[in-house]
Amino acid sequence: MTGMSDHDWTEVVGAIGIFALLISVFTVTVVQFAKTRRARLESARADDYRRLAETATQAQAENARLLAAMDGRLGGMETRMSTVERVLSDVD
Repeated sequence: MTGMSDHDWTEVVGAIGIFALLISVFTVTVVQFAKTRRARLESARADDYRRLAETATQAQAENARLLAAMDGRLGGMETRMSTVERVLSDVD
């Protein structure tokens, strides 16, 4: 009597079923963990890009302010140079 009884087959099928269930749960857990981690990393990367864009915007505004101040100074110097040239031409 080396044949397996119905009870033995039920145990084998049950063990295979439990094994398949455990593999499925493990696979779903790993996949969800990977998705969560990827989403977290993408969110951190988006925050880094946002901070970089804010810094670039602030630097651009500061550069525009400095250029406007330099333009004002150059305009004043141009006016004074014209005055000096006029005085020098009057002296000649």
